Amino acid sequence: MTQRGYTLVELLVALLLAVLLLAGMAGVTENALQIGDVARESLELNRQARFAMDRIVRMVSRSPGLVLPLADNPATPQKENIHTALAILLPRDIDLDGNGIPDADNDGDGKFDEDLPADMNNDGAPGIAGIDDNLDGVVDNGAVADDDEDGSVDEDKCDGVDNDGDGSIDEDCGADMNADGAPGRAKVDDNGDGVVDNGLVGDDDEDGKVDEDWLDTLVYFVQGGVLKERMPVPWDANGDGKVTGADTVTSALAENVTLFRVERLARDSGRAQVVEITLELTGAKGTKVSLKTRVRVGGGL
Repeated sequence: MTQRGYTLVELLVALLLAVLLLAGMAGVTENALQIGDVARESLELNRQARFAMDRIVRMVSRSPGLVLPLADNPATPQKENIHTALAILLPRDIDLDGNGIPDADNDGDGKFDEDLPADMNNDGAPGIAGIDDNLDGVVDNGAVADDDEDGSVDEDKCDGVDNDGDGSIDEDCGADMNADGAPGRAKVDDNGDGVVDNGLVGDDDEDGKVDEDWLDTLVYFVQGGVLKERMPVPWDANGDGKVTGADTVTSALAENVTLFRVERLARDSGRAQVVEITLELTGAKGTKVSLKTRVRVGGGL
C-alpha cells in the first residue's frame, strides 16, 4: 500500500491556519484580560467612592452646623454656595481622646461654642485654614479674624441675623460675640454667680476665661487627586505646646478624584440646611464612577 505524505503547500497552509488560530486566541485572551482589568478598576473605584461618600454623609447628618459652602452673596460675581470643599461643625458625640468630654467642648463646661474668639475657628488663619472660603481665587486672604474672607472683620455678630447682608448668618462674629460691649449679655448674670456683666468684654459666658471655646471644624477637600478629611483633635498635634483649632489630623478617603462638588441648597423656612454632594473618580483605564446625594445637616427635617 502506497503512503502519501503532505505536500509543502499543504504544510504551509496548515501552518498559516495554526498561526491565525493562535493569533485569534491571543486576541480573545488579551480582550478578556483587559475586560478583567477594567472590571477590577471599576470595583475598586466604586469601593472608594462609596466609602468616602458614606463617611461624609454620616458626619454631615450628625453635625450641628454647616460652615462651608457659604450662602451665595448677591454682591459678588462668584457663587459662594457651590464649593470644592465642605466644612461642618464637628459632631458633638465625638470623643477621640476618650476622656468623656466631647471634643467640640473645648473648655469642658458642658456647653458648645459659647465663647468664640475673633478667629472663630482658632486656627490662626482667615476663614478655614488652607481653603478659599469665598471662592475669590485667593486662599487665606485678609486678617486672621476675617472668618468669611470677605475683607471685613467681625461684621456679623452672633444673633441669628444676617447683619452684613451677604446671605450667610453668624459667619463672622467677634470676640464679643453679640457685640454689645459687655461680658456675656449686657445687664444679665449669664453664669448665675450673682454678678452682672462680670469680667472682660470678650468673656461671653462670664466664666472668668476669654475665647476658650472655638468652632471645631471638620473639613473635606481634594488635594493632588485625593479626597481628604481634616479632623480637629483635642491634643497638641502640631507640636506648638498648646491645643487650638490648628491641631488637626488629616486622612485620605479616596484616590483618583476628578470631581468633588458641594452645593448649599436654598433653605426651606424652619427646616435644616441641605447640601448636595457630588463625587467622581476616574481610573487609569478611563473607568469613571460618579455618586451624588443630598443630606440634611444634623439629619433634621
